[in-house]
Amino acid sequence: MLLKYFYDQPLAHASYLVGCQKTNEAIIVDPGRDIEQYLKAAKKEGLRIVGVAETHIHADYVSGARELADRVGAKLFVSDEGPADWKYSYVNDYDHQLLKDGDTFTVGKVEFKVLHTPGHTPESISFVLTDKGGGADQPMGVFTGDFVFVGSIGRPDLLEEAAGIAGSAEPGARDLFKSLQRFKELPDYLQIWPAHGAGSACGKGLGAIPSSTVGYEKLFNPALQYTDEQEFVDYILSEQPEAPKYFALMKQVNKEGPVVLGKADLPAKLDIDSLADIVATEMVVDTTAARKFAVGHVEGAINIQPKYIAMWGGSLIDYDRPVYLISSSHDLPEVVRIMRKIGIESFAGYFDADEVALRGFNTAVIPQETPQQIADRYKSGDVELIDVRGLSERNEASIPGSQHSFLGKLLHNTDQFKEDKTFVFQCRTGGRSVIAASIAQRAGAKNVINLSGGIEAWKTAGLPVISESDATVSAS
Repeated sequence: MLLKYFYDQPLAHASYLVGCQKTNEAIIVDPGRDIEQYLKAAKKEGLRIVGVAETHIHADYVSGARELADRVGAKLFVSDEGPADWKYSYVNDYDHQLLKDGDTFTVGKVEFKVLHTPGHTPESISFVLTDKGGGADQPMGVFTGDFVFVGSIGRPDLLEEAAGIAGSAEPGARDLFKSLQRFKELPDYLQIWPAHGAGSACGKGLGAIPSSTVGYEKLFNPALQYTDEQEFVDYILSEQPEAPKYFALMKQVNKEGPVVLGKADLPAKLDIDSLADIVATEMVVDTTAARKFAVGHVEGAINIQPKYIAMWGGSLIDYDRPVYLISSSHDLPEVVRIMRKIGIESFAGYFDADEVALRGFNTAVIPQETPQQIADRYKSGDVELIDVRGLSERNEASIPGSQHSFLGKLLHNTDQFKEDKTFVFQCRTGGRSVIAASIAQRAGAKNVINLSGGIEAWKTAGLPVISESDATVSAS
């Protein structure tokens, strides 16, 4: 058996190729939409991709299951658990097997046994793998999807938080508690292979290690330490990260079946002479690095760096309108790949970033000021400080008197920036706050500043912060 791990850092997404070297067949578990990586890996190993297995209907990226089924005829292995509203509606167009708890399926000599593990979503399943081609009669590991992560578990509130299904969070949490009791009965030696790592919004406190074991998680995963159901429910529903706006759309797309991309082309390069007119009427996304953008950019463009597109592009970009980009030719393929992976498919074109700079369009700036430069002005009321981090981050430590305006919802709260004030934007280290400052500029703010280094630099400078309980937190 061959097991190959794929990790997409911008989306904190893990997927897997499992190959049987006796039959030269392979299956992909929880694939992303960018399937060329799987095709290349399979070809290199002399394998043919014959199947795709999904643990649930994903909310944070467009699945590659349909793409693989359409492109190479891979058979779909998907959940048939959960209520009718959470069934895959496109699979009848392809060879497929609907899976219930206790079902098994094989790829070559590799066997997968299905466990229904609801909680994160009602239809969530896990796959227990046994390598029978190697003579084993006991399982090796389990693909847990968004059920159990390294150091965390999948959040049960996404259907309510992102998809707007009222009253689903607490029942989901109780289902999750029951699923975890079943997980604890698995052999300690089993490896666990989750679908996400650190940075994913599908849970809180995810670890950065690619895999773990059932036994290790039973000992050290905070969520698995609870024996009282109500205490667990209170824990798992508290302080979850804000769900990106686009999650609700991804659920719908992956349920109904995403558009098959094939070998999609990159957006066309646009005539630089049209830039001024376009930026005056359309949202233009500049993917330049934050510090370079702050030094000089097109007035009215908003900044979203490639590493932030998955998290913030899905909340800030209008899915109903073609996207205009300012990007270097080097960054463009990755920018487009990530956007397509979160369901952004319509591109009006792009302006070459180097050409934009050479033609003198980068006339707007976002001053970068240190905490020491800001502190006295802030104390005197000369500037208004806006914290754009998530609520859980802010509850841990915030600058006294700062206003909270979460970045993911900032585009719907821009009236405040039309006032004649100087706005200082702040996040943890100074990256997200540049995005926020660019949004404020686009909305008409005349005086914006980015707090260089964010609240971390503020604390390092020995300046005061407070916690949720309004107790002063040590700057150290």
